[in-house]
Amino acid sequence: MVSPPLRLDDLNTADRAAFGSAVGPLFEAAPAFLARLEASRPFPDWESLLMVARSIAHAMPEQDQIELVDAHPRLGAARGSVSALSFGEQGYDRDAGAVVRDEVAAELARLNEAYEARFGFRYCVFVAGRSREELLPGMRAALAGDRATELDRALDAVVDIAQARLAVLAAGAG
Repeated sequence: MVSPPLRLDDLNTADRAAFGSAVGPLFEAAPAFLARLEASRPFPDWESLLMVARSIAHAMPEQDQIELVDAHPRLGAARGSVSALSFGEQGYDRDAGAVVRDEVAAELARLNEAYEARFGFRYCVFVAGRSREELLPGMRAALAGDRATELDRALDAVVDIAQARLAVLAAGAG
């Protein structure tokens, strides 16, 4: 894995604000999680940072886990409400035609509402270049799952997203 614009040595010694600015975009800046990750420094490499991040995410109190998951935007959220990294991940830069887009947006809104009512947190998934339409079957299937399994899956997705974002940032720096 290549490094993002901030060198790991600098990240390991950065003050709280600089650490949050550098790492926050990877995790949508969830404060309780970032504080724990910062306290876990130093990291010998980026893979270790991600392994520690996954461990922290799963070990935190549930309230903080939900804060971490809910820091990510809903699938199909309004264009202007998502971070720059999420904008590309959710495919706003490669939208389908207006009719398909409207139908998918309506279905995503319905599924988001149902999912959040059932589980008490947002549906979070590593998009991995898939269109929003391609994500619908997985989101529908998730509604049949149990809460603990879904929370674990969402926490893993958060770290998977961070890993992909790290790679994107590193590629842009090179």
